Amino acid sequence: MTANPADGSDDGQRALGLRDAAALAETLSQQVDDLLRTSDAELLARYPGDRPGRQAVHTVYVSGDLFHADLASAWGRSAQRAIDDHRELFATVAGAPQIVDLVHGTLRSEPIEDLRIDFEDGYGDRGDAEEDADVQAAAAALAGAAQAGTAPPYRGIRFKSLEAPTRRRGLRTLTLFVSHLLERGGTLEDFVVTLPKITSVDQVKAMVEAIAGIEQSHGIEGRALRFELQIETPQSILGPDGTALVARMIHAGDGRVTALHYGTYDYSAFCSIPAAYQSMEHPVADHAKQVMQVAAAGTGVRLSDGSTNVLPVGDEDTVRHGWELHARLVRRSLERGYYQGWDLHPAQLPTRFAATYAFYRAGFDEAARRLRTYTSRAESSVMDEPATARALADFVLRGVECGAIADEESSVATGLEPSDLVALARPPRMM
Repeated sequence: MTANPADGSDDGQRALGLRDAAALAETLSQQVDDLLRTSDAELLARYPGDRPGRQAVHTVYVSGDLFHADLASAWGRSAQRAIDDHRELFATVAGAPQIVDLVHGTLRSEPIEDLRIDFEDGYGDRGDAEEDADVQAAAAALAGAAQAGTAPPYRGIRFKSLEAPTRRRGLRTLTLFVSHLLERGGTLEDFVVTLPKITSVDQVKAMVEAIAGIEQSHGIEGRALRFELQIETPQSILGPDGTALVARMIHAGDGRVTALHYGTYDYSAFCSIPAAYQSMEHPVADHAKQVMQVAAAGTGVRLSDGSTNVLPVGDEDTVRHGWELHARLVRRSLERGYYQGWDLHPAQLPTRFAATYAFYRAGFDEAARRLRTYTSRAESSVMDEPATARALADFVLRGVECGAIADEESSVATGLEPSDLVALARPPRMM
C-alpha cells in the first residue's frame, strides 16, 4: 500500500510541515557544522584564494656579478635599441601601432617588473672568495637602487640548491645577501628568493627552517622572507609513491611560498629530451605545468612559465625568428593561464610586452561586454555563470595591472569601478 503524504499513513512515514522541516534542517546544519568545522578551517588555511595585488608579467634573470644599480634602465635602453635597429620588423611582430606605443612607454618607465639576481646556474661555481664578494656587491647595489627608486618593483635572488653538493654554498649566499642587504638599508618588502632544483618535500621544510633562522638572527618578526619553488626536476612533479609532490611542497612552505617557476631546460634534460627539442611547448613541459597549475589553484601561489634560449640577436632573419618565436610562446602561455615567464636577454623585452599587451587588447572588448551584461542582468546569447564572470573580471583586471588597458577605459567599458572589478575578480574566500 502506498503511503499517503496527506495523512502520513503506512510504513511509518509521515510528511513534515514547513515549520518542522525548517527546524530539522537547522538541527542537521548544526550537526554538519560540528562535523566539518576542522576540515573547513583546514580548507581555508590551505586554499585561501588568489593573492591580492598584481602579478609581474615576467622575471628577468641576470648573473650576480653583472648586476648594478642601473641595470633595469640599462636593459630598457638596450631593448629600445633592438627595436630601433629593426623598427619595421618589430612593427610587423607587434601588429598594431597602439601596441608599439605601449611597449615604448614601458621600456622607458618599467622595463623589468621582476628581477632575480642569479647565483645558481647563470653564475656558476667560482669559489667562496669570489662569490662572497659578488654577493655583497650585488646586495649593496640592490639596496642602493631601491633607495634611489631605480630597482624593479619586485626583486630577489636565486641561490644554489639544497642538494648535498651545493647546500653549504647556497645557504652561505642566502645568508650573506640578506645580511648585507639589510645592513645597507634595504628591506625584504617585495623581495623573494628562489629555491632551485628541488627533489623532496623535506628540502622545502628545511628551507622554512633556514629562513626562519635568518629572520630570528636579525630580529625580524613574522614571515617577512618568502620564497618561490623552481620546478625543474621530475621528482618535484611525481614522487616515488606516485603522488604529485609539488602540491605537498606548497603546503610544506608554512605560508611562505609565493610562486612555482617552471625550469624549461633542466626539466627537459632530466626527462632525456634531446637538446634540439627542449622547449616550453614540449609535451613534458605541458604536463609538468598542468600539474603545477592544479596544485597551486586556490592556494594564492602563482605560476610562472619558463624561458626560451632562442634569442633575437644577430642578423635580420635571426632577429625575426627570435621575436616571432618568443611572441608566440608568450601568447601560448597566456592562453593557458601562465601569466608570467622568464626573460633572459634585453632583446626579449619588446616581444614580452608586445605579446602580453596584444593578448589583453584582443580580448578586452568581448570580456568587457560580457561583464557589463552579467552585472546588469541583461539578456544575452551567452549565459555566464559566477565562475565565468570572475574569470572575465580577472582577465580585464590583469590587463589593467600590466598596462595594456587604462583604468578609465576599463570602467567605461565594463561599468565597474576599479574596486568593484577587484572584488569580482578576486573575492576573499569565505567559510
